[in-house]
Amino acid sequence: MKNLVIYTVLICFGLATPPLFAQGDSYINDYLERLENSRKYIVLVAETMPEDKYSFRATPESLSFAENLLHIGYAMDWHSQSLLGGRASRDWQTDTIFKVSSKSKAEMIALINSTFDETIKLISEFDTTQLDDHLDYFGLNRSKRQILMLLADHITHHRAQMLVSMRLNGLTPPRYVLFQ
Repeated sequence: MKNLVIYTVLICFGLATPPLFAQGDSYINDYLERLENSRKYIVLVAETMPEDKYSFRATPESLSFAENLLHIGYAMDWHSQSLLGGRASRDWQTDTIFKVSSKSKAEMIALINSTFDETIKLISEFDTTQLDDHLDYFGLNRSKRQILMLLADHITHHRAQMLVSMRLNGLTPPRYVLFQ
């Protein structure tokens, strides 16, 4: 009888466990679809803005169009590779990879694309059992699931600033892409 109870518990646990993991996989799959759509849209925005307008700032204290673009790349790298992947963080003040300096429009777009590739690869291989693990995020205790949401918000925030720069230059931004 005791063995029957143990087998029953094991079977019930076995039946209950896959949906828990499937939920994580479903979240990651939905997230990756959103991230890929976000990539398509931001690349379209970056391609639409003329290169001679990449240094435009909406206000003197604002990031330029180009700085917003590469800041998105830096943040993707930091959120994915450092916070989720455990790699040491780049220093925003001294990093040269995501600084505009003398990069051309084509080089910046290529950098954003490769950063999306690296981020998508890391997230697609992410151990979903870690989604509820917590870490420090600017002094706040946040789960890795929340880190993914913060990354998506951050991309949207800076892309919106890029769209304003386009409008202020008399350009019509590309039509909004859903599910990003």
